[in-house]
Amino acid sequence: MNDLISQYIPEIYQLPLIIGVIIALTIITASVVSRLFKVLVVKYREQNDESGLTSMLFLRRSIVVLIYIAGFSFAIYMIPQFRVIAGSLLAGAGLLAVAVGFASQQALSNIIGGLFIVIFKPYKITDRIQVRTDLVGVVEDINLRHTVIRNFENKRIIIPNSVISNEVLINSNYEDDKICKWIDLSISYDSDIDLAKEIMAQEVLSHKYSIDVRSEDDIEAGVPRVPVRVVMLSDFSVNLRAWAWADDPPKAFELGCDLLESIKKEFDAQGIEIPFPYRTIVQKSDLTRDKKDREERASS
Repeated sequence: MNDLISQYIPEIYQLPLIIGVIIALTIITASVVSRLFKVLVVKYREQNDESGLTSMLFLRRSIVVLIYIAGFSFAIYMIPQFRVIAGSLLAGAGLLAVAVGFASQQALSNIIGGLFIVIFKPYKITDRIQVRTDLVGVVEDINLRHTVIRNFENKRIIIPNSVISNEVLINSNYEDDKICKWIDLSISYDSDIDLAKEIMAQEVLSHKYSIDVRSEDDIEAGVPRVPVRVVMLSDFSVNLRAWAWADDPPKAFELGCDLLESIKKEFDAQGIEIPFPYRTIVQKSDLTRDKKDREERASS
């Protein structure tokens, strides 16, 4: 091969040609590998296998990056001048390694964090998670550097893997997608508690997204499908709570919104009052006038 190149190609063009071939092969190899993984990604999407999809996407990016690093490194190594420089720097390799280690510490921690996420799967693509108190959305992508979360305003939240892997998060889809939605409403002390509880239970039972999560033993024991209980006696209201179950978080959200509306309408129809706090406002001028009237009555 080298003899053939030396015979037909002038020496001045040999090195650029070799480097060009190496770069071209690197790009072609990375493209072929990426396309092969895309076939697997489509397969996992069709099967709704979020766990396999997450692994394939992460593995595809990792292998493609490694191919590019290996290919371009080999191309650079083919340049004789770079070999000389590398040899002269060999004595300072220890110091260089320390410097590179400090410079790439954050990048490596992100890669390792992403690897741990893919292996242990605290969340996967399409999972609905909450990070801290205000970062809520659906996991859209997990790559070598960061995790992409799409919130419910269609904005993307990009969190480095090293950060999110050390955070306490809430995963609504971990192992079980079913969600219990609390339906909290308050009624006045004058209202009929039993009637209010019955209305709340019936509205939950009649909703299209309400499901029964009782076991056979619970059903035999007579456990109600929709428990409704008094959870607090506040200053001006009796607080009631109904437990409603749905198949997944989106349905649970719609279930909760619909029930608040339908229960409010049924309360109005049945004469159940939803109270609000009353406040008595006294103006300072009224207090002054009352004091003056008392003084005049006392003097007379």
